[in-house]
Amino acid sequence: MTTMTAPRTDSPADRPRPGLRERKKIKTREAIRSATYALVEQQGYDATTIDQIAERAEVSPSTVFRYFPTKEDIVLTDEYDPVLLEKIRRRPAEERWTDTIRSVLREAVRVGVEEEPDSRLRTRLMVEVPAVRSRMMESMSVTGRMLCQVIGERTGRDPAGLEVRAYAMSLVGALMETTLYWAENGHREDFTGLIDRTLDVLEHGLPPKKP
Repeated sequence: MTTMTAPRTDSPADRPRPGLRERKKIKTREAIRSATYALVEQQGYDATTIDQIAERAEVSPSTVFRYFPTKEDIVLTDEYDPVLLEKIRRRPAEERWTDTIRSVLREAVRVGVEEEPDSRLRTRLMVEVPAVRSRMMESMSVTGRMLCQVIGERTGRDPAGLEVRAYAMSLVGALMETTLYWAENGHREDFTGLIDRTLDVLEHGLPPKKP
């Protein structure tokens, strides 16, 4: 879920150690991302080219494109969605769905904001760069379909049913807007608190307007 900006939520003990080949891939992806963020900080997003990224990451431009089809994907693509779904599947089966999603998202936000050094830059690019924001919206449908499957598993509903699809896309869209809101307001507010407010709206509807 690209709007959450947190590629890691498991501790090393929670998952098997990847093989050498996979570790090399992860290292290359991280090098490309780090190079991109460093260059963007220095000279801006539009001025940063794939050739510059490749040179800084010490890989070829073709390698960059092999891992990330577009420059926007470097900013947005992470390994977070499968981790999020696995976290949901690990929650107690008897737990209310709304409690499950709140617990998982609160943990994801905590790790993403505290341990992901580029989270604020990444979300700022979502606001400031139309191409990044457009690509983010395209990716929402993929995340939404994945979420439909796990919602179906947890609730016993048809993953392709209208209600499940409507809820999944409402959740994904709401999280995207929460992320944009956080960035548009200078990251001043507590992101976990914003997520809680968002989930309250999805669960209970709009609160009464304050006088």
